[in-house]
Amino acid sequence: MSVPVIAEATAKHTATLIFMHGLGDTGHGWISTLAGVKPNYMKVICPTAPVMSVTLNAGFQMPSWFDLKSLDIGGEEDEAGIKKATVNVHSWISKEIESGIPSNRIILGGFSQGGALALYAALTYPQPLAGVVSLSCWLPLHKQFPGIKKSSDEVPIFQAHGDFDPVVPHKFGQLSASLMKSFMKNVTFKSYSGLSHSSSDEEMEDVKGFLKNWTQ
Repeated sequence: MSVPVIAEATAKHTATLIFMHGLGDTGHGWISTLAGVKPNYMKVICPTAPVMSVTLNAGFQMPSWFDLKSLDIGGEEDEAGIKKATVNVHSWISKEIESGIPSNRIILGGFSQGGALALYAALTYPQPLAGVVSLSCWLPLHKQFPGIKKSSDEVPIFQAHGDFDPVVPHKFGQLSASLMKSFMKNVTFKSYSGLSHSSSDEEMEDVKGFLKNWTQ
């Protein structure tokens, strides 16, 4: 895996955001946007996924956190790949803790496939996290929850989704949020009118507020 792209804190570093990109993208695709909304005490780490064959894209190779076999809500999932990617995310958290940032000052985030990974990694991480920012995504292996959950019930989750998303249907995001609300105490799901499978200024302002609110 390539070296992550990093936006350093511009004041004393006391919090970290680890943010995973969507399918086919790289860490470079999000770093400038996130650097513009993070608090000055926060470092942003944008890793790039390994290149692999993706079943959903006819086996073409591209940066992907795990194989995508279907985007149907009940479709087959790459359980082994999801769990392998989660080990990497947890190791990045550990490196931040070793550098002096406590787990409850670390936020996981991501867009689309990266947002799905962020949710799964956060819910299966046993130490307290500052929160999760999950954009235009879904909860992978949802039928295994809450049975495999290791996180505190209190971890704040901000889930955002455009209601005009042709790639990951808005309904999938809603269903994931509804499921998480049944076993998590602080889940916010916000819809953005007319937004497709992308982000918007309004959404980024909400992300900015979430990052500051849970790490200030």
